[in-house]
Amino acid sequence: MDIRDKVVLITGASGGIGLATARSFAGEGAKVALVARSADKLNEIADGLRREGCEAIAIAADVRDAAQVKRAVAETTRHFGRIDILINNAGQSAADMVADINLDDFRQLTDLNVFAPLAAMQAVIPVMREHGGGLILNVSSMVSKMRIPGLAAYAATKAALNALTDTARVELAADNIRVILVFPRTTATDLGKNSLGNAELRQRQRERAHAQATVDTAEFAAGKILAAAIVEPDEQYMDA
Repeated sequence: MDIRDKVVLITGASGGIGLATARSFAGEGAKVALVARSADKLNEIADGLRREGCEAIAIAADVRDAAQVKRAVAETTRHFGRIDILINNAGQSAADMVADINLDDFRQLTDLNVFAPLAAMQAVIPVMREHGGGLILNVSSMVSKMRIPGLAAYAATKAALNALTDTARVELAADNIRVILVFPRTTATDLGKNSLGNAELRQRQRERAHAQATVDTAEFAAGKILAAAIVEPDEQYMDA
């Protein structure tokens, strides 16, 4: 897809991969709708992008609430007239061994990592159908394809997102809505810092991640997301 002048809605856009992605797409001439819970931070980011000559709006919303997701999609559509690309980036991790996973934490994780992107897809699909198609990019994780002790809950939610995405790709093909999975590796963001679960285990995992030879920057991951939007593979990996 040619990114210039396309309308892109990005969740989790206040920091990390989401913010870097917003800047990457805006830099290519896209019109961006930034969605996250922090209104002040989003407004500051949107103001900065507009000063650089980009078209950007900030929409404060908790994507775990389907009604707020619908409002964000409606506001974006009212402002720009359409939505060409949805990037489901908002997410959270957790650290606990299977024997110790807190069920309430798991439910919270599922709300953000599975139900939120599903709600966003359901809200944007009618808009894309009305305008002849579009592109949905769901940000998963390489963890979903691995067996890392302590990360079962996070991996399970991302694996569920993978299954939803793969099936949606088939179901929406006739509507010219293309659906892509993106698989970041360990990335230098606040995902680990903001994770749920056992504090000691979370700290050990952060230390192990920082000790790895390859830790991607948020900008690197954003570049891969941008490349996926342009080339439109079914799956985008960081080493591809």
